[in-house]
Amino acid sequence: MNAEGLREKIKNARAHQRMKILHTIFPCFVKALFLMPFLFTGTDLWAQRQFTRKVHKSLLTEIDRSLAASAAQYKLLAKKLPADRFPVTYYAASNKLVTSGSEPWVGGFYPGALLYLYEATKDTVLYAEALRKLKYLKKEQFNRTTHDLGFMMYCSFGNAKRLAPAPEYDSIIINSAKSLVSRFSEQVACIRSWDSDAGRFMVIIDNMMNLELLFAATRLSGDSSFYKIAVAHANTTLKNHFRADYSSYHLVIYDPKDGSILKKQTVQGAADESAWSRGQAWGLYGYTLMYRETKDPVYLQQANRIAQFLLNHPNLPADKIPYWDFNAPGIPATARDVSAGAIICAALLELSAYVNGKTAKTYFTTAETMLRSLCSADYRSAPGENGGFILKHGVGNFPRNADIDVPLIYADYYYLEAMLRYKKR
Repeated sequence: MNAEGLREKIKNARAHQRMKILHTIFPCFVKALFLMPFLFTGTDLWAQRQFTRKVHKSLLTEIDRSLAASAAQYKLLAKKLPADRFPVTYYAASNKLVTSGSEPWVGGFYPGALLYLYEATKDTVLYAEALRKLKYLKKEQFNRTTHDLGFMMYCSFGNAKRLAPAPEYDSIIINSAKSLVSRFSEQVACIRSWDSDAGRFMVIIDNMMNLELLFAATRLSGDSSFYKIAVAHANTTLKNHFRADYSSYHLVIYDPKDGSILKKQTVQGAADESAWSRGQAWGLYGYTLMYRETKDPVYLQQANRIAQFLLNHPNLPADKIPYWDFNAPGIPATARDVSAGAIICAALLELSAYVNGKTAKTYFTTAETMLRSLCSADYRSAPGENGGFILKHGVGNFPRNADIDVPLIYADYYYLEAMLRYKKR
């Protein structure tokens, strides 16, 4: 073969190789072009790079003012309390401070709130008051008659351990978890909430909040049974408590023999099919903490779905503090519930760290709006007023006409938690 023929052969071979490469990569190129908008819409990669959760100095200033005012309020409240009593609410019309012993579900919130305030202010008077109340509360570690041991013992002793670890706190948390799991049913795969007759096994959405105690007990004891029970309860609740729009029933009643569902209700809401605000808040917070503790994306997906239901609801007010029920009759001329607002705010601040881009921005900026609202005179008590409580306009149980438009100790607790979470950003 002469030189000219050899050059022609090489040229043809190179052309053939180029065509082969083109045929290989072109379908992939087309596929990439097709998928690109879906990729960036689904994961929001550009927005992820652009959004950073930056706190606003003006809001931080307002939070610092509120924390200082809250510390003063709780010093005032402490002076009114008998040594063995815990604050619940305050009725301004009769100037009556409502208190309880250590056994109700609200018992842990007052010492927990004092510990948050001590963390923020380093005021040892508040810390000493918290420790005094913990002495009366610690016997509840052996209380097997309630599902609320997470509220009672982890909001209190969990915070005490976090601030000043001690072996006594570890044993109290583990014993409390043992008491809680004594209420677990293998047949239902849930922890019993309210006690009732033998033929009904009642589970409320609030119980999601008590699972945090079980994760702590696993870490402290090395016993994974606590972890497994928490996951089982969360999975059963996810399956049975939620509607198609990701709003939640308050109560599901199971047959204890086989775990079949007997009835679904919303006891503290406007109707069985309504979205009771604090119940939605418990669900949002509960599945957010489930993701934190397990990193299971199913729980993150559920938390996101609940958040989208709440934030896109047409009855969510502009200041983001919800009415006592999203379907309450008479909206807007009905009561707000700051307890639901504070819980949602605290949950959104945490959830915003687990998602990307526009979603993270929405959660974070909504929480900021809620904090600004709660810090305002519309919802925060004036110094020396409201019986020493921090927030106004809570709703306990509207259908029973109980504790409507009053301060609530658990509203104060989650408000303080939300403020501290924001400061830690």
